Amino acid sequence: MLHVSIVATVLCALLAGVKAIGQDQCITFEPNDVFTLPVVAEGEASPIFTAVDDWPGVHLAAANFAADIQRVTGVQPPVANVTSDTFPKSGTPIIVGTLGKSSLIAQVVNATQLDVSAIEGKWEAFLTREVQNPFPGVSSAYVIIGADKRGTIFALYDLSEQFGSRSSLVFLLGIDRWADVPVVKHQELYVTSNGCSHGTPTVKYRGIFLNDEQPALQNWAAEKFTNGTTNSPLGSPFNHFFYVKLFELMHRIKANYLWPAMWSSAFAVDDTQNQYLADLYGIVMGTSHQEPMMRSTPNEFILYGQGAWDYTSNADNIKAFWLAGTQRAKNFESVYTVGMRGFGDCTLSLVFVSCDTLTLVETVPLSQSTNIQLLEQVITDQTAILKDVYGDDVQDIPQIWTLYKEVEGYYDAGMTVPDYITLLWSDDNWGNIRRLPLASERNRTGGAGVYYHIFEQMSLAVDREATRLWILNVGDLKPYERETEFFINFGWNATRWNVDNLESFVSGWAQREFAVSSADAKTVVDIVRNLTRFNSRRKPELLNTTTYIAMRAQFSTNALADQAVEYFEADFDFETEYHSILDGKHMHLDSTVQKLLLMISFAGKWDQCVLKLPLLSNNYN
Repeated sequence: MLHVSIVATVLCALLAGVKAIGQDQCITFEPNDVFTLPVVAEGEASPIFTAVDDWPGVHLAAANFAADIQRVTGVQPPVANVTSDTFPKSGTPIIVGTLGKSSLIAQVVNATQLDVSAIEGKWEAFLTREVQNPFPGVSSAYVIIGADKRGTIFALYDLSEQFGSRSSLVFLLGIDRWADVPVVKHQELYVTSNGCSHGTPTVKYRGIFLNDEQPALQNWAAEKFTNGTTNSPLGSPFNHFFYVKLFELMHRIKANYLWPAMWSSAFAVDDTQNQYLADLYGIVMGTSHQEPMMRSTPNEFILYGQGAWDYTSNADNIKAFWLAGTQRAKNFESVYTVGMRGFGDCTLSLVFVSCDTLTLVETVPLSQSTNIQLLEQVITDQTAILKDVYGDDVQDIPQIWTLYKEVEGYYDAGMTVPDYITLLWSDDNWGNIRRLPLASERNRTGGAGVYYHIFEQMSLAVDREATRLWILNVGDLKPYERETEFFINFGWNATRWNVDNLESFVSGWAQREFAVSSADAKTVVDIVRNLTRFNSRRKPELLNTTTYIAMRAQFSTNALADQAVEYFEADFDFETEYHSILDGKHMHLDSTVQKLLLMISFAGKWDQCVLKLPLLSNNYN
């Protein structure tokens, strides 16, 4: 599988204040009678209203928005679902809703003649601003309007982050800390009259992939979200209590698409509420590149499949297996993975697995020409399944074919798929995207996307119009919090980033997450720059004592070791109740320490660092 272990040397954001990285600023903590409206002032909070007929996911986000305001100010705004007839006739309310769905927003647009043409019909776009006389008896209000469900949700969380509610706070089970830092408190909050807006994101589907989730994330989920038991037939702890926290975290960083945990899990059967709640929250679900037709493979096939995972001899049973997955996902927003790989993400072979004995069978891979014919038949049959379930307009169903490893060779050798299927280009496991669309490939209706990496490679993806779908393998998530946020943020609005402002992301991130000064943030940038530079030289599993020349390393790493140990000592003592996966960031830093033990020893820091390794390893796992 792909990993985020090779990270871009520098990351970026155009800062509008350290609380909100890469966003336009439309909030303030001090009043201006002409240009601001109060959210919280003199101990009173403006009420928040949503329409009864809006999306349930919007109602949830509005409640979280109110809770975020309370976390920052200590004042809880009232939240209510109302109709035009029951709308309160006083005060300066905050009205939240979705164009074409919310009757309140329809009334506001009609009464105020608000121009919404800039966002209407545009994927995940939003605007916020003051309006005059939206309802009888209401002289002014602040409206938060999304062009669609997620547009409204993202608008709310965009403001929450500007207020100072941490983007990943929700994942801490109500603990007001993320990366060991409490929320910065303010007595008052105001929004600017002209508000904020955002058009269609650069990348349509911006996703993460939970992979290599054992042991860290899985152990933490078992501790925090189960009582030691699970209803999953696979014994997985990834139930809906876990996933709703993840869904909210994703929306807070403006992600909208998920490949769920799959090592010893199966999203749809681990908890029967998982798919329903993903759709309710507004998360688009998919499955990894080797799991076709919304079924976790090999796990679900081991549980429910018949015969071998061999399309040459068992196609009917495999098609029935895929049909059941498609029927199960029909009512939920999904992106279908098409194609097929061998069992356990290996090259297609003549015989893949015996489901009666659950024994993998060693075989010789099929020839390229045979596999091309076989895969073309697979996709033809998968198209027939989609038509059977959805009707003939299968071109409107989001589908991806991932050109990973040998599959890219099939495409280059002439294999064809329908034009409406998104081609998902991948990297070479060293952080280099193997290929991007040629000019002749950029007018496909399905477009193109990318399975994995960070700035330099992703900016190339934008240039080559591979912007339909991006998916980032985040491992067990916690060690890659900064990189994940950047990846999604870049996909949200790539126009904000350029080579001249790259380092401002890490600087802003450090100030926001750790409440450090700008000078200390610069030190963090220096550490991260070197950490990612060393990481990018060699994959962790390929490091050994001969990788670096220690005598040369002695002089070049003294400063890094001094900085890392100083910050590491302080940070190590900040541990909170958030699973010991909190130590993920320590392990991410410590992974470099381990890789550079020879260098650190020559830098005179061996004793200090090596004493931490057993503690970190035990806590992390």
